[in-house]
Amino acid sequence: MVIIGELINTSRKAISEAVDNRDAEYIKKVAIEQMEAGATYIDVNCGNKVHNEVEVMEWLVKTIQEAVDTPLCIDSPNPKAVEAGLALTKCGQPMVNSITDEKARYEEVLPLVLKYKAKVIALCMDDTGMPNTADDRMRVVKSLYAKLTAAGVPEEDIHFDPLVKPISVVGEAGLEVLETIKLIKQDYPKVHFACGLSNVSFGLPGRKILNRLFVTQTMALGMDGYILNPTDKGMMGFIYAAKALLGQDEYCGDYLVAYRNGSYE
Repeated sequence: MVIIGELINTSRKAISEAVDNRDAEYIKKVAIEQMEAGATYIDVNCGNKVHNEVEVMEWLVKTIQEAVDTPLCIDSPNPKAVEAGLALTKCGQPMVNSITDEKARYEEVLPLVLKYKAKVIALCMDDTGMPNTADDRMRVVKSLYAKLTAAGVPEEDIHFDPLVKPISVVGEAGLEVLETIKLIKQDYPKVHFACGLSNVSFGLPGRKILNRLFVTQTMALGMDGYILNPTDKGMMGFIYAAKALLGQDEYCGDYLVAYRNGSYE
């Protein structure tokens, strides 16, 4: 299971202020908290710092790596910022968030994935826009898989994002994602997954309930990676419980640790 900690993102007010003030200790504190809570990757996103994103990315990567040895997921729409972050990573194999089948994005990001031997989140989008159905998503998956593997990206380094949309806007959005996961797992059993799962509940009350239930539904079909807040004990508790029920937790070790840590209060 890959947990990508989402908290170091300058769209969050506290992180933005820490970056503006170059408050390294706060950034380190957030990184450590995510690592200790079970993050296997730490996402680094400063995409809204459009005037100095490259500089901010470099500062963030250096600062985070002074505090933790968790691998980083470099997250930006700007290929220059992506390369700036990748060039400084020194803890394990980095990840790029993300590549798409949009011609311009693909051509900008692929060389960086290959140069830095990074894992990559492959988003189910192309130049026709955001797909609606599972079949539409699979058309993009098929294309991206063929291109990435032909270029030399190992199957195991590809993490497909099945594109989670809000059920408040598209009533069948959850079902379409579940069907996509099932089809990807069936056709490409060696690839992995990663997604921002909380999109499913956007605009609705009681979001945590929906998010936690959707985690268990997606895991049952093979989902093995999420971009989320690992310090949310309730969410992590649901993940560990699901792993135990799916036979992915030997002797229920992770579940028992989560129980002792208060995840099920």
